[in-house]
Amino acid sequence: MADKTNPNQGMELEHQSERDAQAAKVAAKKEESDRKWSLDPIQRAMGQLGWWHILVCAVVFPLKFPVAWHQMSIIFLGPSVNYTCASDPSLDRCDAGCTSWTYDNSTFATTLTSEWDLVCGNANLVKLSQTIFMFGILVGGVVFGSLADKYGRRPPLVIAVIIQLVTGVGAAVIGSFWVFVVLRFLTAVATGGTMVTSFVLVMEIIGPKWRELFSVLYQIPFNLGHLTLAGFAYFLREWRQLQFALSIFSVLMLSYYWLVPESPRYLFTSGNVDGAVTVLEQAAKRNNLPTDTIRNDIEQYAKEKTRNASANASKGNVLDLFRTPNMRAKTLYMCFNWFVCGLAFFGVAQYIGHAGGDIYTNVAISAALELPGTLLCIYMMKAYGRKKTLIFSNTLTGISMLAIAFVPSSASALNVGLASVGLIGMSISFPTVYLYAGELFPTVVRNVGIGTASMIARFGSMIAPFVAGMGSIAYWLPPCIFGLVPLVGAFCVFFLPETQGHPLPETLEDGENFGKRQTAANGAAGVENGKH
Repeated sequence: MADKTNPNQGMELEHQSERDAQAAKVAAKKEESDRKWSLDPIQRAMGQLGWWHILVCAVVFPLKFPVAWHQMSIIFLGPSVNYTCASDPSLDRCDAGCTSWTYDNSTFATTLTSEWDLVCGNANLVKLSQTIFMFGILVGGVVFGSLADKYGRRPPLVIAVIIQLVTGVGAAVIGSFWVFVVLRFLTAVATGGTMVTSFVLVMEIIGPKWRELFSVLYQIPFNLGHLTLAGFAYFLREWRQLQFALSIFSVLMLSYYWLVPESPRYLFTSGNVDGAVTVLEQAAKRNNLPTDTIRNDIEQYAKEKTRNASANASKGNVLDLFRTPNMRAKTLYMCFNWFVCGLAFFGVAQYIGHAGGDIYTNVAISAALELPGTLLCIYMMKAYGRKKTLIFSNTLTGISMLAIAFVPSSASALNVGLASVGLIGMSISFPTVYLYAGELFPTVVRNVGIGTASMIARFGSMIAPFVAGMGSIAYWLPPCIFGLVPLVGAFCVFFLPETQGHPLPETLEDGENFGKRQTAANGAAGVENGKH
């Protein structure tokens, strides 16, 4: 009997040996990859990319659709329309005796302009409402950035979605222009909050190997939102219907309360080791990674961080971005590049829009121009890193816009072509600065850092329409400004460290030392070489 069972036992032992060897090979490969990318215990526990990461991103990414819709919708909510004096057709339409107007509704059934008679002396109120909206984006980035650093990424994200839904729908049904402006401002605050909080959450879970790819994929729903906006507006010609349709989409995002996990990196940094371990174990199980050593690894990592961390490292605020020299310089250079993106992206897009033609086609084309640059950004950041990519894209925009100043104004096709190249450059720069900032600022001030940078970008987007309008002063003035500012931004990038492949800085001390050590090491190497 024993002789009959031995062959089977031998085969089973052989198969088990092969499985063990395969498992050991996989573990060795993973350990080699971890060393290559300098992964910390948090990233090792959940892996660089797996089904858990993909599912979280698939839930969070659609947030960018309403971001695009709400920021760009004013194009169709309050466009310029032709009108005549209705009370006395013989009068000039802006004559003091004219008390009512008739509007051309061949393109739009109703608009903000026609509903509240925002013409003549009140003609600038639509532009003012958009300026106030962009200011709301600014406020939301700072406020929700600070809230997310203090209370976690998920709670402020859910609150922002609720505010965005309620105020967006409310703006579609109210009967007062100024109430509309206030509700749009609150929508913008919430939109700014969803932007900064969701991006930081994504960057904190994705491993460095895939971070540049997902930081760009995160921007693509914005491009698609910009594209689909023209479609919504084409079929919904009444502004209230359009506002409601663009806002009600956020009801789907109430599910974030149950679907979006808290950032394990935030939980760890804020001292909630048990919470971090729970999320990491869930992620590891979904990604088919081992879970038996996660608690011990994270607890040991926490003790190590406690020994090395400074007394004030648990929480951070905006002042911490400027307390130390290296962090202060990096913050200023990064914030200026966000200003470049805000000014040039929205400014150049508006510059292209001045070409005339069908408004729906123009918006769709300008949105479509963003996609090639966004997709090219994926390859460039992977192949050349963040620093070289940002220098290239800013320089591309700068040169193409400056070239317009030397082209006759009558050559409209060439002007639009050069401006389109500039817009492609900015569509590379914007995803790059998002990722670059997310990797540059340490965890304890990452949200407030990106929120502050985003605030600076909003200043750029708020003055962009005024810069574009300087063409009435001198034809060459707008392209010169849209060209010189990106070139200055490219120069500033030379003073920033490369972040590709480096672990995310956690504490303020990590943030201050990041980049400084590279410089110090290079200097020491130079001295050593000089001795020989």
